Amino acid sequence: MDVGHLAPEIALVLGAVAVVLVASFTRRERQWITTPLAAVAVVASGGISIGLARGADQQLSFDRAWALDGATQGAELIIAGATLVCLLLSAEWFRTDPRRGEYPAVLLFSAAGAMVLAGAADTMEVVVGMLLVSVTGYTLAAYHRASPAAVEAGMRYFLIGALTNAVLLVGVVILYGSTGTTNLDDTASALAAGADPVAIVAVVVCLVVGLGFEIGAVPSHVWVPDVAQAAPAPSAAFLTVVPKVGALVALARVLQVLPEDAVAWRPIIALLAAVTMTVGNLLALWQDDLRRMLGWSSVSQAGYALMAVVVIDRADMALPSLIVFLAAYAAATTAAFAVVTELRGRTALADYRGLGATHPWLAVALVVSLLSLVGIPPLGGFVGKLTLFTATIDGGYGWLAALAVANTVASLFYYLRVVAPMAFDTSPRPAAVLGRWAGGAVAFAAFATVLLGLLAGPLLTALDSAVLLP
Repeated sequence: MDVGHLAPEIALVLGAVAVVLVASFTRRERQWITTPLAAVAVVASGGISIGLARGADQQLSFDRAWALDGATQGAELIIAGATLVCLLLSAEWFRTDPRRGEYPAVLLFSAAGAMVLAGAADTMEVVVGMLLVSVTGYTLAAYHRASPAAVEAGMRYFLIGALTNAVLLVGVVILYGSTGTTNLDDTASALAAGADPVAIVAVVVCLVVGLGFEIGAVPSHVWVPDVAQAAPAPSAAFLTVVPKVGALVALARVLQVLPEDAVAWRPIIALLAAVTMTVGNLLALWQDDLRRMLGWSSVSQAGYALMAVVVIDRADMALPSLIVFLAAYAAATTAAFAVVTELRGRTALADYRGLGATHPWLAVALVVSLLSLVGIPPLGGFVGKLTLFTATIDGGYGWLAALAVANTVASLFYYLRVVAPMAFDTSPRPAAVLGRWAGGAVAFAAFATVLLGLLAGPLLTALDSAVLLP
C-alpha cells in the first residue's frame, strides 16, 4: 500500500479544503485569491501524476482497489489540464458573484471524483467516484441561482443523475451478489469460474445506464444540451469534458472483466456507440445556439469514444486511441467554450457573424477547436479519430468505423454553419470581451489542440506500454 499512488487526488482534495478555508476567512473583495490557489493544486496534481508515470510501475495498489496504470495516469493529466482551463475561465466570469470564493473548491472536488472514477479497481470505489462527481456537478450547473435557465438545467441534471446513479448501484449490487466481491480482479476470477448470463446482462445494462450519464451517452444524455446551454460557461466546459473522461475509463475497466461467453457486451456497446454518435450529430444539425450545438456535439463525441471501449483488449490501439481521443476532445471542447466565455457568453450563431474581422484571434481559436472536433488534420482530433477508426477496424467492427466516418462527414455541416459566417460575413457585430485570464484560457486550449496533433507520433509511442488493469 503506497499513499503516494493517490497523491494526484490528494493534492486536489487538500487544495479544495484550503480554498474553502481561505474563502471562509477572507473578505469578499479578496476572494479572487482562491482561484490561483486552486490552480496551484491542479498543477501540483498534474505534476505528481507525471512523476508517477515516470517513476512507478503500472500496478494495483491499496489491496488491489486502485489501478495505477497508463489509463489512470492519462485520464489524470487530461482532467488536470481541462480543470486548469476552467479555473482560468472562472476567474473573471464569477468576478461579481458573491460566492466566487467557493467555486474553485467545487471544481477541485469534482475533478478529484473524476480521477477516482478513472482509477477505480473496485466497484464500490466506482460508486464513490460517481457520487462525488455527480453531486458537485449539480452545484456547478446551477451555480447562478438567480438564472431560471441555469436552475432548470441543474434540476434536470440532478433528476436524471439521481435515477441513473440508483441504477448504477443496482448493477454493482447484482455483480456483488453474483461474485461475492467488489474487487474487479477477484470479480474476473469469480466470473471465469461460471456466471449467470441473466445477471451479467442486468449488470451490463445498469453500468451502461449509470456510467452513461456522465459519459453523455444515450439514453442518459438528455441533460447535456441543457447544461451546455444554460449553466455558467466555465461549468458547461467542465461538465461536458471532465466527468466524461473518468466515466469512460471506468466503463472500459469494468466491462473488460465481464466474460464474453456469458453475454455479448461488445455488440451492445457497439450499438450504443452507433446510436449515440448518430443522435448527437443529427440533433446538432438543427441548432441555432452555439452552446447547445456544442452540447449535442459532446453527445456525438461520446459515441466515438465508446468505439474504443467496444474493442478494448481486442485491438492493440484501443487504449492509446481512447486516451489520445479524450485528450484532443478535452482540448477542443474547452477551447470552444473558452471563446464563448471570452465573448461574455454570446451563444446565438448570429452573434458570431463577422467575428473574424472584429476578433480574429478568437475566430482562429474557435475554427481550430471546431475543425479538431470534426477530425481535420493536423489537429489533435484528427489523430484521435484516425486511431479510433483503426482500432475499431482491427477489433473486427468495420461497420462501426464506417458509420463513424459517415457521422464525421455529417458533422462537418453544422460546424461549417459557425465557421462560414464567422469568416466571410461582411457585417460584423461589435462584441465585448471578458478579460485577459479568459483570453489566456482560449490561447492555452487552442494551442494544446494544435500541439496534440503535431506531437501525435511521440504521444502514441509513449502510450504503447499503457495498460488497463482490472
